[in-house]
Amino acid sequence: MSETTSHDAFNGRNVLIIGGLGFLGSNLALRLVEAGNVRVVILDAMVRGQGGNPFNVQPIRESVDVRYGDMGDQDTITQLLSGIDYVFNLAGSSGHLDSIRDPKNDLALNCEAQLTLLEACRNFNPHAKIVFTSTRQVYGNALYLPVDENHRVAPLDINGIHKFAAENYHVLYHRIYGIRTVCLRLTNTFGPRLHLDHDRQGFLPWFIRQAMDGETIQLFGGGRQTRDLNFVDDVVDALLLAAASENADGQVYNLGAPEPWTLEHIARELIAITGKGAVEASIFPSERQDIEIGNIYTSYEKIRNALGWQPKTDLRIGLERTVKYYQEYRDHYRNTKNSLSRSLKAA
Repeated sequence: MSETTSHDAFNGRNVLIIGGLGFLGSNLALRLVEAGNVRVVILDAMVRGQGGNPFNVQPIRESVDVRYGDMGDQDTITQLLSGIDYVFNLAGSSGHLDSIRDPKNDLALNCEAQLTLLEACRNFNPHAKIVFTSTRQVYGNALYLPVDENHRVAPLDINGIHKFAAENYHVLYHRIYGIRTVCLRLTNTFGPRLHLDHDRQGFLPWFIRQAMDGETIQLFGGGRQTRDLNFVDDVVDALLLAAASENADGQVYNLGAPEPWTLEHIARELIAITGKGAVEASIFPSERQDIEIGNIYTSYEKIRNALGWQPKTDLRIGLERTVKYYQEYRDHYRNTKNSLSRSLKAA
């Protein structure tokens, strides 16, 4: 399936993006609005520290319907599902350390809220297609590389366990109730509109911030760990292809990149691009060592064969585009405090 074909699938359709003021959701909303003749509804609970930022959709603010509220609230999600053709389920917590510190909150965000959505679809809109974003963290330490979908699942933290549970909810609701669901296991995604507030949801946002601020990037374990990275535009392509394809229903797909890179290489690329910053090797803090995943990168052969998806953006080009965005709009991403409560009702 070509990207043109996937865009055509949304012509005249109604789309709900849950978590649409965040990094990935806002980039998806921009793409859909640019495609034309798509009604885009955004739901975002603005959970503190998760990256929701109204500025992310500023270029299309008059073209999207933004609602502030929690997908875990049954009345909110039921109301919004009416007439929706596609649901991009991008909400939930991705904080690995946060999940260890507050496992019940992670459970509420990543499991209970997912069941609320799926039950609402089953009862009120069983024809909607749901695309759920999971994480390659579900695999835990790699037994072989690249990791494919047949690899055993053994998460190292609470967040990974809950994400895997949410995947299984989506697959189960497809098998038992015929709900059209597909799960994408994302790797390290980067690009414009990524929040830079803290380092609890992956290394890359913090590396970008430190390089741009001329600070020293701490490389735990010397930065020898290898990772694969996807530029956000490529991930949006995958979301659209998965949504548009009937063959994807009930499937779980890895994303990934053609070549893994060490954390040290990525840090030095950012320093070269920004002309600022430095690197320094350091030992792992104990709380990070316990959940450190080691070398890992994933195979995207399954989604390439099934849907024709493959990443296109070179690492250096993607990093340059990301830094350029923040050089222009950084003031809108400085310790954003625009979070609202999870319990905020839909406007």
